[in-house]
Amino acid sequence: MLTALGAVVMPFDWMNSIHQQLGLGELPRAPIVGYLTRSISAFYALHGALLIFLAQDVRRYRLVVRFLAVAGILFGALMLGIDRAVGMPVAWTAQEGPFVIVFGAVFLWLTRQKPSPPCN
Repeated sequence: MLTALGAVVMPFDWMNSIHQQLGLGELPRAPIVGYLTRSISAFYALHGALLIFLAQDVRRYRLVVRFLAVAGILFGALMLGIDRAVGMPVAWTAQEGPFVIVFGAVFLWLTRQKPSPPCN
């Protein structure tokens, strides 16, 4: 997610080229499009930075990581529905939501509580 930082400063013509390669036609030059593409990319990068920070001490931040994992699973399902509803390309829809769901599920699995060792 931190790699989304590149899109914050990506030239519009590059974004337009990618948009067209995805079969989505010409990317509108409206201010709201520039605002949304760049601000959402910045938000994704912020989320990635937060995950890296939390990974430094998973035991301490276990509840936050678990919350973000569950939220990620729900967010992935939501994105899957949005992608289908707005008619995103099949390859996009098959990757975005399912990837976020799996990513959240892996985080949830990795933060599961291990039983305490028996006392002797």
